Parts: sequence; structure tokens; C-alpha cells
Amino acid sequence: MKLRLALPRDLVRGLDWACAEGWNPGLDDASAFWRADGSGFFVAEVNDQIVAAISVVNHDADFAFLGLYLCQPAFRGRGIGYALWTEALKHAGSRTVGLDGVATQEANYAKSGFVKTGATARFEGGVPAAFWPDLRPAAEDDLAAIATLDRLANGYMRPRFLSGWLLGTKTRQSFVCEADGQITGFATARLCHHGCKIGPVIAPDQETALALMSGASQALGASYAIVDVPDLQQDFRQALIAQGFEATFETARMYRGTPPNPPAAQTLYGIATMELG
Repeated sequence: MKLRLALPRDLVRGLDWACAEGWNPGLDDASAFWRADGSGFFVAEVNDQIVAAISVVNHDADFAFLGLYLCQPAFRGRGIGYALWTEALKHAGSRTVGLDGVATQEANYAKSGFVKTGATARFEGGVPAAFWPDLRPAAEDDLAAIATLDRLANGYMRPRFLSGWLLGTKTRQSFVCEADGQITGFATARLCHHGCKIGPVIAPDQETALALMSGASQALGASYAIVDVPDLQQDFRQALIAQGFEATFETARMYRGTPPNPPAAQTLYGIATMELG
């Protein structure tokens, strides 16, 4: 067995595995993920064949996020995945590390010092019918204001990730809302193998969050939307259900180390991605 840093092509393969597992990644997630931290992706090889992958992306000096933890079925139960997990976590150093884990793995993550602090639920349904007059596509000049809103909502900085995530591509669009000339919220939508995932969704209120979801997804011509909602937003979850959305699964938000303490957590209506936080 050999553990090593992933190459860009290895990340693409890992996302292909994620698709096969039903995780439904975005069509061009690889480039934005890699931009977040090119040294944060790892693979395990057996006889020169990649059999497992993981990411531990360092967003800033104090916080990292773990995701894309996958091992091919034929190589499970041999300790390969855990060896890779242990090696990859070294990349975070003394940083707090977050993850979104499925319920069946919570006990295993707890053995590595991760503590559950909340949950994230995925909601899927038709693009919401909502309108807000002051929505527009995000521009490069908006990045500083958006990064501030993101920090206030999440409790940490992630400038490299946002710089690759926010600017539009053929399969990903970000919209902002304004009030009195100031950006007060934003959302990013990206086409996936099935439907369109929307995240992050950061807004001053529920009505604006729905409008941002609608505007960003419709800009991509999407009719089916997916959003991952933190458990703090119970009213928003009910609003989505009223719009015809259904909850399809839930993950545990867990941290090793001191959890972030965002001063404006109530503005986070949808996380960016379960892989990078």
C-alpha cells in the first residue's frame, strides 16, 4: 500500500467514484475543489492502482474540512481507508476539522475525536417559485463583500475556495441580492449529474433565500433543485416542504477541535457542499 498526495486527475476520479456512490457531485467541481487547497487531496494505491481517496482542505489558519472519503468496495475492511484517513488528517495540523458524516459512520468518526454539533438535511424538489427585484449575477468586484458574508455565516475564512466557486461557468452561476447598494446575500447554483445543487445560500431572511435559489438555478436552465440545509433553519425547511421539496437524507455535522462560532449563523440557509463545507 502506498499513500500519496492526489494529482488533479486523481481528484476527477474520486468525484467519479462519488457519482457512482450516488453523491451526485457537480459537473465541474474538480477545478474549484482543487483551487481551495491543491495539497489537501490524498489517495491510497495498491499495486499502483488507486483504491481509496480523501480530502482534508485547509480553508484558513484555524479551520479545515474533511470530505470525499471513499474506498473501493473490494478493498474495504483491510485498514486501507483508515490509514489514509490518519495520514490525511496530518495535513490539518492543529486546525479544527469539520465534516458532514452519514449516521452509520458517526461512531467511527467519534473514535478520531469528532463530536456531533448538529445536522445537515438534503432537500430536493422543483425550483422554487420566488422573485426578488434586486438580484443580479455576481461579479469579480463582489468577491470581498461576499467573502465577508460567508465568514459571518460560517465562522471561518475560505478565500481560495470562494474565488474558484463564485465566478460563473457554463455549469455554475452565483447571484447576489442588494439593499441600498449593499450586497446582503448570495447563492451559487451548479449543475450536477442529476438536477442542480444550490449552495451556499446566505441571505438576510427566508424570502430572500428562496429568491436567490430560484434566480441562480433558473440562470442555468434548471428545473430540479437540491439544497443542504443546516438544522438551525427549521422554519426554512418547512418553507421548502411547502414548496414541494422532500428531505432525502441527513448527515451529522461533526468537529474535531473547537467548533466555529459564526456571529451570523442565522443567515446560512444552505451550505456550499458536503465535501468542503
